[in-house]
Amino acid sequence: MSFTDDQIVRYSRHIVLPGVGSSGQKKINAGRALLIGAGGLGSPVAYYLAAAGVGTIGIIDDDVVDLSNLQRQILHFTADVGKSKAVSAKEKLTALNPDCRVVAYQERLTAGNIMEIMRDYDVVVDGTDNFATRFLANDACVMAKKPFFHGAVLRFFGQALTVIPGEGPCYRCIFPEPPSGITPTCSQAGILGVIPGTIGLVQATEVLKYFLGTGDLLVGKLLTYDALAMEFSKVEIQKNLDCPVCGGNPTIHELVDYEQPPTCELNK
Repeated sequence: MSFTDDQIVRYSRHIVLPGVGSSGQKKINAGRALLIGAGGLGSPVAYYLAAAGVGTIGIIDDDVVDLSNLQRQILHFTADVGKSKAVSAKEKLTALNPDCRVVAYQERLTAGNIMEIMRDYDVVVDGTDNFATRFLANDACVMAKKPFFHGAVLRFFGQALTVIPGEGPCYRCIFPEPPSGITPTCSQAGILGVIPGTIGLVQATEVLKYFLGTGDLLVGKLLTYDALAMEFSKVEIQKNLDCPVCGGNPTIHELVDYEQPPTCELNK
């Protein structure tokens, strides 16, 4: 692969950056990332991966843009209200960087389609708004041996974890089962609009580091963020040998669609 004159200018800050250079930029350009959700987390992740030149970005989201989304979901504008989020995202990212191939999936991620959709991507990014989809994605990534970049936000707080199957713990090693019962609704819980931006940038950074093969990833480390105290913390997470999906004797051998109790995680 050789760069065009425009690409040399577009990616010049990467090309001159020690640790990236032209060879690293080519790795980024060859990268393929699937984003689950085009909402609060998916927006900053998508913008920065497209700007960096990630070659193919898939975005799956079956929702449409709502006026209440615009407080934090920066991929979408007022004129997009009522439009498919996946389509709105594709329009913005293609306009930002025509080098980037953007694939819009206007459907819900399920046990029946996740493996087929993931097949064409190198990594999967968690921008989900519910536990059911998150657990499904984690299980599928472990089974398919796909890196999974988790992120979640609530009120003034956020967290991130990178799952590299075979190298460290998965999401289920921390949270073995989806929560049951009723949790506060999104409107009751609230979210400071910038929090998804902070966590989404962490996820995008992790993805680029993975493509480049540089730096220390958040494997076995749960990063937490408290905006009120302006503090980041890292908690060491050990692989659970009894994990039902990645442990020594897994009990989960096929994917299922979990029931979705009301949740107040406002990624979407």
